[in-house]
Amino acid sequence: MLIRSPLTQRASRGLAARSRASAVLVLGAVLAAALVAPALASATPTVTSSAKILPIPGFPHTGNCLGCGADLETVFTISGTEYAGGPPPLEHVRIAFPKGTKINYKGFPTCSPSAVERGGIGACPKAALAGKGHAEGFVSLGGERVAETTETTPFFTPGGGIGIWIEGNSPTKIEKLAKGSWSFPASGPVINVEVPIIETLPGAPDASAAHIVTIGGGAIKKGKKTTYYGQIAKTCPKGGFTGKAELTFLGEGTVSTSVTLPCPPKKK
Repeated sequence: MLIRSPLTQRASRGLAARSRASAVLVLGAVLAAALVAPALASATPTVTSSAKILPIPGFPHTGNCLGCGADLETVFTISGTEYAGGPPPLEHVRIAFPKGTKINYKGFPTCSPSAVERGGIGACPKAALAGKGHAEGFVSLGGERVAETTETTPFFTPGGGIGIWIEGNSPTKIEKLAKGSWSFPASGPVINVEVPIIETLPGAPDASAAHIVTIGGGAIKKGKKTTYYGQIAKTCPKGGFTGKAELTFLGEGTVSTSVTLPCPPKKK
């Protein structure tokens, strides 16, 4: 069995560390090009997002083409002054993918979330890791808000879910688990990620994220059969693909971003 891929995010709560099998966490393998889109103003924080479709290393005929498996790089940038002078803590992320997007999680190795909570991401076999990423944000230390960077490591969980281990070491120690689950309405796949509140000091403001980067996607090969975790739709509507992300913040409601991306070329 050959498993190979880079992949799913978060700052002080994070969403991923490289792997041979990767999964999408946050936007999916259907976005067809780099994008930058401002959030629709539905709450005080401001969110901008970008994404880039990437081929899966070691797997030919993947990347930005209709019907292809792909890795995806996604970026969220959050700004605001509503919470201790910065952006508020992130509680929930919902990402809706265009109709026709495929998420294939069966057959991928998995890792128990409880094992990760007990022993960290090292408790997972490498084959179950679902990607890599990092997040930059703010924590409370000595009565001040200071910057901290966390590593975010997605991993496959039993039943088709995604776990995201968030780990930071300086200036504070952070070890938290975010949990993601898929649903499949007729309009296209949806992933919901519950982001844990990260308390750095008792009674002090919680940690908040300002910049989140994730690379996700993935493939697994057994014999002559290759399975891609995420696949772009085989057909594209006139005007391109439209996707939507919703970020919910502590005490500040939800910010939505809607983007329409150009149709990718046909698979060669």
